[in-house]
Formats: sequence, structure tokens, C-alpha cells
Amino acid sequence: MLVSDAIFSASPYLQHQLARHPEWQAYLETSQPYANGELVQNIAAEVLTLPDYDSLLRTVRIIRNREMVRIAYRDLLGKAELAETLQTTSDLADGLVDAVYRWCYAELTAKHGIPRSRSGEPQQMVIIGMGKLGGQELNFSSDIDMIFAFPEAGATDGKRDLDNQTFFTRVGQRLIGVLGQTTAEGIVYRVDMRLRPFGEVGALALSFDAMEHYYETHGREWERYALIKARVMAGDKHNGAELMARFRPFVFRRYLDYGAIEQLRDMKAMINREAERRGKYLDVKLGTGGIREIEFTAQVFQLMRGGRIPELRGRSLLPTLDALLAQQLLTADEFGILRSAYHFLRRTENRLQMWNDEQTHSLPTTSERQACLSSSMGFADWASFEAELNRHQRAVSQIFQRVFALETQESQPMPEHPAIQALLHSRLYNTLTDTGRSRLNRLLPALLDACNALADPEQALERCLRIVQKIAPRSGYIAMLADHPNALEQFVRLVSDSLWITSQLTDHPILLDQLLDSRQLYTPLDREQLGAALRLELERIDQGDTEQVMERLRQFKQAQVLRVAAADITGILPLMKVSDQLTWIAEAVLEETQRHVWVTMTAQTGVPCYKNDAGETQQAGFAIIAYGKLGGLELGYGSDLDIIFLHDSHGTAQQTNGKKTLENAVFYARFAQKIIHTLTTFTPAGRLYETDTRLRPSGASGLLVSSLNAFCTYQQEKAWVWEHQALLRARVITGTERLRSQFEQVRHDILCQPRDRAELRKQVIAMRQKMWESMASKDSSIFNLKKDPGGVTDIEFIVQFLILAHAHEHPELVRWSDNIRQLESLQGAGILPADTAVMLADAYRTLRDRIHELSLQEQDAVVEAGQFVREREAVRAAWVTYLG
Repeated sequence: MLVSDAIFSASPYLQHQLARHPEWQAYLETSQPYANGELVQNIAAEVLTLPDYDSLLRTVRIIRNREMVRIAYRDLLGKAELAETLQTTSDLADGLVDAVYRWCYAELTAKHGIPRSRSGEPQQMVIIGMGKLGGQELNFSSDIDMIFAFPEAGATDGKRDLDNQTFFTRVGQRLIGVLGQTTAEGIVYRVDMRLRPFGEVGALALSFDAMEHYYETHGREWERYALIKARVMAGDKHNGAELMARFRPFVFRRYLDYGAIEQLRDMKAMINREAERRGKYLDVKLGTGGIREIEFTAQVFQLMRGGRIPELRGRSLLPTLDALLAQQLLTADEFGILRSAYHFLRRTENRLQMWNDEQTHSLPTTSERQACLSSSMGFADWASFEAELNRHQRAVSQIFQRVFALETQESQPMPEHPAIQALLHSRLYNTLTDTGRSRLNRLLPALLDACNALADPEQALERCLRIVQKIAPRSGYIAMLADHPNALEQFVRLVSDSLWITSQLTDHPILLDQLLDSRQLYTPLDREQLGAALRLELERIDQGDTEQVMERLRQFKQAQVLRVAAADITGILPLMKVSDQLTWIAEAVLEETQRHVWVTMTAQTGVPCYKNDAGETQQAGFAIIAYGKLGGLELGYGSDLDIIFLHDSHGTAQQTNGKKTLENAVFYARFAQKIIHTLTTFTPAGRLYETDTRLRPSGASGLLVSSLNAFCTYQQEKAWVWEHQALLRARVITGTERLRSQFEQVRHDILCQPRDRAELRKQVIAMRQKMWESMASKDSSIFNLKKDPGGVTDIEFIVQFLILAHAHEHPELVRWSDNIRQLESLQGAGILPADTAVMLADAYRTLRDRIHELSLQEQDAVVEAGQFVREREAVRAAWVTYLG
């Protein structure tokens, strides 16, 4: 079958090449998609054995034209999907560049010897593809953007030696010459090296160290954008991977980078001005809703979040869109629109370039060319094609406008408000960059408007400005608030409602990211989701980097607690759910902290083992037991974690099984110390939790980690009544199933033992009396919601006394560790009348609810004595009834 006239009408270039090379007809008809790496290998086999420079020039052009004809043929006939066309076009460039480089390298080493580092290691050049070449999505007739590098300084080992930079510069020049010369067969590629450090005036090839130094000290924002797609496409790929790793901190910032929005917006505005100057209104790449807007929409998320989300570091656009959908940064509708438009626009771009192998992105203006293009795209006429094109461009433009906030209002005059004027005349304002001042000027009028809409605008503004002054030097956050009205509204509302949130955002501005997506902000994760989300966060970083792990744990905890506070303030979550959420966050953090410390320690020591009575070697178990508010699922915003550590090692040969052997007791002591260190150490992201381990056997003087047997003996023989009260609130957070069930059995047996009720009452009252004397308010005009008579602690003591007094007859009473379900159990057992149980539960919730509210305002759990009188009197009456 001959190539049809319809295909010739879509590509005179294809017609011209087949006229010169009719033997290619059979090659086209039998063509199949290449296997991975096949085309690159084929090119190397044809090129590397060529005897001389003239043969090289001729052969690489023949290869290039033959493969481009094949690509056009398969694309125009519909045999190749877009993905194949882009991949094969990119593979062709990879193969030609790599083969020509190796030929030129061999040519120069024959004259000058092999380039070596100062330590004698042979050196190869690293060739980095940029732009669409780097992304393996090269268009049909494109320049290729490259950067040349080499690993280390040194010199060649021949008689006519050259330093490495001179050698690789000559190799690079030779390579560019082979690719870019015009001969009777045309050119291979127009080569653009302007993306290298210092551009056209910079050295053609630089060492890795020089390259890294440039980006650390001179790198500009547009170079971050360019390096997103950087890929080692030829030369020394092994060492090239090290260079890519060195680039990563420059491209992908450790913290969320909202300044990327404005930088890319400025770049797009510059492109728009240039397109307008050149009259490129009909440009499918640079025009409104074009390919560049799709790329910018994806890449702004990569620059902002790629430092924290490795899935967003991909070089190709379509997989990046998949990642953005998976991360919920694009909706399913937006993803579908961008993906469909990208396919349509890239196919259109390729068809434009297949016409005559020219680098063009402009739509044709003659009716003949318009008819050919619309036909090749599968449309009956130009009007139908243009309507579909316009539909895609409008949809892309709307998403681009949303992401880049191009709909921002015209600049407003600066308010005369004293606080704002004071900021504008402050030393801080004068130290900002021009960009920083511009962003702040844009934010302040909108901020004042948002504060004025609230009941207490002055308080709202004062709190907001406290945060603004902290984040002003990192003006990307200012840009985020200025460019996202919804985020600004949520920011003002939450800060106005909670001094605690104000402090959190002031101390940890990275939390501002949570304000962007109200769907996630007000829907905290459940227990399973929290564990999965934290594991995913930690999988994204090097587990050997403990400092990074500690930072990520803190950032995760802060972000999740902020979500809980937002849902709490807005009334979405009731009190008990708030406590559940805060408890679940702590549980997830403890689980992952223990897992991380376990992995790092056992990698050196092996796991702790022992021999049981039968002489069998078993792995010892470890558990973290929660007490207090964590144990009772009643954690507050600033609560400490009351925890103890247990293990079940016993028998003989109690030691780890690794190269560095430790006695199990030593291993577990270090293990627990490292867990506490991870939780309590201050880092730039703050502290995870204060911990209190004094509830372990023998308190602060006891071992940090006890065996289960020792714990059981202590509870049976030495524990005070108050320690059994505390045990009522205890539950296992982490641990093996065997140790979990054994602890539950010990807890059950201890709590259900018979007690002298009169003696129990006496000791409970004595303990509470000490607490009143040492902790209760001395001022009769105030009421401490927790510690004063009639407060939360009284309710807890009433419940604990009744359970300890009756558990031997009603063992079901010890099932739960939280106060509300314990009250329900006492009612179910007939020990508390229903009205008393309901009254105590309601009072407990009411008082704790107020404690939460005060905590969100960073206030102590203290109110005027005239408040909660009814609840206090009811609690005191119950105290008198059951404890006298």
C-alpha cells in the first residue's frame, strides 16, 4: 500500500523525503512501536563504528530524516497515540545525541588521552536535556535545549594533555557542530545552550561542584522552573544521577513555596507581551489557553509542593497531572479538562510542524492550509476544528486563571488605619525586597476589609498583623493570602476566633498551607486515615535522616491539630469528637515514632530475644501504655502525654540478635529514651509533645522500662490506691498482640480484686484532700474548672472510687478507660442511678467543653466563681452521697 495523497497533503515534508528515499516506503509499512531502549540501541549500532567525520555528518542526518518520516507516517495514519509520538521523538534525540557524543569523545581521547579526576578516575560528560526534551515529550520539529557537565576537575592522560573543562568544552563544541551544521541532508537539531549557568557568556561545560555553587549563589527563579524537566539524557548517566540529586534542593524547596505562583505568573505575563508584540494571537503554545498555560498550571504545584511530595517531581506533564489528581490538588473535572486539552493541542502542534518540518506553533491563515490541518485532525472543515480548539482553550484558561489568581481585583488605596500605617513605616517594611513590599501592599487593604466584617475587627486585625509581620520576609505566604480570597477569609476567621491558632500560625507559618483547601481543613482524618497519611509522609523522606523525620512528625501533628481546631471553632466537631481526634493524632505519632526508632536501632543491634522455659528462642515484645487524658481518649490541645513502657522479655539469653549485642534491659532503656527524645526535643518546627513517665512502677525513681512481670508484681504488692485509680485510665497504644492481651489481663486482675470499701473511701478522700490543698484556687472569686471542688477531677474521683469498690462484683466496669463510658457502665450495673449518671456526664462534658474553649484562647482553665454553679453543686452533692 502506497502512502495516501491525504497524508501527503498533510505533510509535504514527508512527500519530499519519500521522493528522495523511495526505499523507505517498505520501512514505513512494516513499522511497529519500538520497545523500550530499542531505537537508542539501533542508532548507536549505526553511528559508533563510522570511520570519519563526513560519514558521521551524513549518517546522523539520514537517520534523523528516516525516523522523522516514520514518526509522521505513524502519527498521521493514526497508528500511533500521542504518547508514542512524543516518546519516539524524544528517544530519537537521545539516541542521536548520545551516539554523536561518544563518537566525538573517542575522537578527542585519541588525541589527548582520557580525562581523569585528580584521583585518577576516568571522566565522561553528563548531557542534561531540558524543556520538552528533558520531559521526554519533544515536539516534531524542535530545538533541543541542553546543559553540559562533568564530575570533577582534572586533566587528560595523553601526551597533548588538556584540563577537563577544556576537553569537555571541545567535545561539546564538536557535538553541537555535528548536530547543527546545515548540509545537503539538512540539519539534525538546532541546539540551544542558553539555559546553562550564566547563559551565553557562561562556560560551555562545568564541573558538578561549579554547577552546584552557581545554583546555590546565583540561581534565579526561572531556572528553578527550567530544571523541573532536567534529565540526564546522554553521556554518563550513573554520575548524572548524583548531579540531579544536587539540583533537587534548589528546585524543590523544603517548605511550601507560594512565591512560585507569582514568579510563574510574571513569566507568563512576559510571554503574553512577547506573543502580542509578535502578533502570535493564533499560537497554540503561547496563546491564551495554550500548551504553556497547561504546563505552568502543573509546574506551579511542582515548585510549591515538590519538596514535600516526591510524586510531584516528575518531568513529564501527563504523569504530573495524574499525581496532582491523586494528591487532590486538581479536581477530577480539572484533570479531565487539562489532559484532554493537552492531547488536542500537542497533536495540533505536531501536525503544524509535520507540514514542512518547521518549528512553528501558529495556526495557518490560508484556507488551503486550514483545510489540510483540520482534515489531518479528523474534522470535516476549519470551522469545526476551530470550535473544538476554542472550547479547549477557554477551559484551560479558566483553570489557569483560578490557579494563578489572575482575577485579582484592581489595587486598592492603602488604608489609613493606624496599625497598618505603623507597619508601613516600620523598620521591617523597609527591609523587605521590592517584591515583598508589593505583595504586602496588595494584601493589607483586603486584610482590613476581611477583619471589618467580623464582630471584633480590632482584635482580628491585631492578631492577623502579628502573623503578617512574622511571615512578611517570606513573602510567598503574603502572596498566597493576597491571591486567594477564600484562604484569606478563613485565615482571618480562625485567627480572630482563637489565640491558640494565632500562636500556631505565628510560630509555624507552614501551617498556612492548610487554609487553601476548605474541604480538607474542616474534615479531620479518622484514626486509620491519620496513620496512613503519616506513614506516607515519612516514606517520602530518607528514614536514616532522623532530623528530617522529627521535622516531618512535628509538621504533620501541627497540621492535623489545626484541622481539628478549625472544625472545633466552627462547630463541626462536638467536644467528644475533638478529644477523639486529638487522641488519634497522638496515637499515630507514637506509632510512627516507635517504628522509626525501632528500625534505626535494630539495624545496628538486631531485635531483642529470649529463651522461654521450653528453650525456644522468641522475640521480645514492647508496648507503650497510655495513662491520663491520652489513656482516657480525652486529650486537649496542649495536653502532655502520660505514658509508660513495658516489655515481656523473660527467661534466659535475654539479648539482641545482631552484630552489636545488647542486653535486652539496656536495649529497651535506650529505645525508650530515644522515643522520648524524638517526642520532646525542640527543633525548628517546635516540640511534638511533653511526656510524663512518672506513673511507671516506683515513679521517677523506677526503671524507665519495666518488664510485664515486674509491673504486675508492683501493682499487686506496692502500688498505692491512687495508682490503681490511674490504671483505670490506662490502655495500650502500641505493642505486639501477645503483650497487649497480657497487659489487659494484668489490668483486669488488678482492678477487679476485692477491696475494703471503707479503707478505699478513706484513701481516695485523703488523696483528693491533698490535691485541694495544693492545687485548688485560694481565691474565692474564681473557679478552677479542673481542680476546684465540684470540678472535673471530682467527677473522675467519684467514678474511680465506685469502679474500684464494685469491680470485683461487676468486672465489666473496667472495660473502658474513658470517663463517659465508665459512667455508662456504672449506670448499666445499677451502681449509679440513671439521673445521677446523666447529670455527671453532662457536667463533665460542659466543663471540659469550656476548658477546650479557654485553651483555644491560650487561657487557663479558670472562670469567675459565679459560672457553672448548677454543675458544681450537683457534682458536690454526688461527692457527698458516695464519698461523704
